[in-house]
Amino acid sequence: MLLTLAIFGFGASAKSQVANGTKVPDFELKDQDGRNFKLSDALAKGPVVVYFYPKDDTPGCTKEACSFRDSFEQFKDEGVQVVGISADDVASHKKFAEKYKLPFTLLSDEDNKVRKLFGVPKTMMMPGRVTYVLDKNGVVVHQFNSMTKAEQHVEEAIAAVKKM
Repeated sequence: MLLTLAIFGFGASAKSQVANGTKVPDFELKDQDGRNFKLSDALAKGPVVVYFYPKDDTPGCTKEACSFRDSFEQFKDEGVQVVGISADDVASHKKFAEKYKLPFTLLSDEDNKVRKLFGVPKTMMMPGRVTYVLDKNGVVVHQFNSMTKAEQHVEEAIAAVKKM
């Protein structure tokens, strides 16, 4: 029973997931160009959508990234930055962004430090897929967690942004 719970990602990690109404801690990671990205610097410019995904250039993650790409102008028009985070390295992110012409920031969280900071749960031993919409103060106003509904992450984020 405990093994089953661990495999499917239930348990302690889900309890510590950042909740709506919570101010997220600041963090700094390298982007796909090797530059430092600091959340507080991004928030100084306005709201931010932070989405965690399992792996570059895999079917679900590509579908999700391309959906964010295709809706990018809607976020931009609302003054919202989009940031994707996975454990892939900078070079992998660069290749992924170029291959699919992704106009937003991808961050390398190789040691899963930021994933753990947000409490993103694992699903079936894989890193989870969770999207957070942060207001300009860094407070979570909406979150969506689904491994299988990759494109719905974008729909949920747009709806939340329009309510801000």
